Amino acid sequence: MGAVTYPDAKVVEFVTSRMIPVQLLSDAKPYVTDFNIKWTPTIITLDDTGKEHHRVVGFLSPEEFIASLLLGIAKANFDLDRFEEALSDLDKLLFNYPKSKAAPEAIFIRGVCGYKSSHDPKPLKAAWEKLQAEYPTSEWTERAKPYSLLP
Repeated sequence: MGAVTYPDAKVVEFVTSRMIPVQLLSDAKPYVTDFNIKWTPTIITLDDTGKEHHRVVGFLSPEEFIASLLLGIAKANFDLDRFEEALSDLDKLLFNYPKSKAAPEAIFIRGVCGYKSSHDPKPLKAAWEKLQAEYPTSEWTERAKPYSLLP
């Protein structure tokens, strides 16, 4: 990733504007033990308290890397009950990287955020419908299947 992804101009701009990046060597103790890092690269999205919200292991292209980081930020906001911020980042991910590997999970979480912020089940049903239409074989489509039963 150091030769292709990290130096990419869009990656550099995204990371410097949205994150505090920390790159550690694969034997950096106690971190590799504390975060159970077994392979490189391991990309972990943490909140400001150091709690993990998202993890990816292995090479990602620049586009997949940014999509994954957006998903990680959105998941942190979701976990912290900041649903509007999570929805904003999920919308950015789905608009800019609709074919990324992160997109199906983003659609799922977007539906759950919509429900949790409004207590209206329509976003859950809409998430399932979008997943079924665009990603029928995704594990996230299967996870959203119960939402198909909503009115």
